[in-house]
Amino acid sequence: MTEKLFSPIDLGDLTLPNRVFMSPLTRNRASDGDNLPHELHQEYYAQRAGAGLIITEATQISPEGKGYAWTPGIHSDAQVAAWKKVTDAVHRKGGHIAMQLWHVGRISHTSLQPDGQTPVAPSAIAAKAKTYDGDGFVDTSTPRALETEEMPRLVQDYRKAAENAKKAGFDAVEIHAANGYLIDQFLRDSSNKRTDQYGGSVENRTRLLKEVIEAVTSIWEPKRVGVRFGPFSNANDVSDSDPMALFSKAYSIAEEAGLGFLDIIEGQTGGPRDASDDKLAELRKHFTGVYVANNGFDRDLAIKRVESGEADAIAFGRPFIGNPDLPTRLEKDAPVNESNQETWYGGGAEGYTDYPTLEEEKASA
Repeated sequence: MTEKLFSPIDLGDLTLPNRVFMSPLTRNRASDGDNLPHELHQEYYAQRAGAGLIITEATQISPEGKGYAWTPGIHSDAQVAAWKKVTDAVHRKGGHIAMQLWHVGRISHTSLQPDGQTPVAPSAIAAKAKTYDGDGFVDTSTPRALETEEMPRLVQDYRKAAENAKKAGFDAVEIHAANGYLIDQFLRDSSNKRTDQYGGSVENRTRLLKEVIEAVTSIWEPKRVGVRFGPFSNANDVSDSDPMALFSKAYSIAEEAGLGFLDIIEGQTGGPRDASDDKLAELRKHFTGVYVANNGFDRDLAIKRVESGEADAIAFGRPFIGNPDLPTRLEKDAPVNESNQETWYGGGAEGYTDYPTLEEEKASA
């Protein structure tokens, strides 16, 4: 019997071949200056086209949205053209690929911002976090608070990025609202101390999320749109006094918009799965679309969660680095390679496109 994890799933009118999704993975290999994906990206993503759905590395919606060296953008015509070559490469292999739309907010440094400007955030509160500026890890810069009058421009940046992602040939988009980046900063009461309509109550703190979803779904069929949340993750120095109330509202906004999927980091990002199953199940009651669970899954847990209906699909991150054919390996219960952590961020082909498939391993044995 084939486990449900390896069976097709529908995302709106899109039928995906399996429920093993590739999670967004920042790899810091875009070209310097113009933030373009290039030939290596085409090969890297095409190698992983066997995923039910590839979700790209986080991709900044504007120059202001950048927070790390060598990350790609989706705000220029050149970037659209470069990404189109990536999506074409994936589609030639029969794969499906979504773009993750990203604005880092305060998780940036003046050296990474246009003309050395100050990063933006809901409030002028520095994060106790670091970023990578191309030379090494540095403390993030103290941000300035976005003015109320700037918010429509910010939402328009998301709308334009969504439009560009469609031009670039993506099958879907994911709005990044986790890991302490801009939308997450607005959601959490530790980082949002605003007194206007974007701060204070849960209703106000979720306003930007709602406006961004409305903007993106003005371009995309809602079932082709997802959101990434990390309800219990404190990544990049965020927290909330009542995450259940906050994320019940956030999930409900996604539900009311008719979105296709939620991509949920269960526990601490890249760390322990310390979120209680009861709380995750309670939040899930607020969303009836495809539930993609993420964070620290192995084969057995992934199969169990999908068979039980606790998740509809599982997003794997780091295992996809060293295993371009991860769905095949999981289905056959074959060995899964460890990846070289020293090549996760930055560099060239080494540790990026040179990991073998199971077939290649057998051929060389």
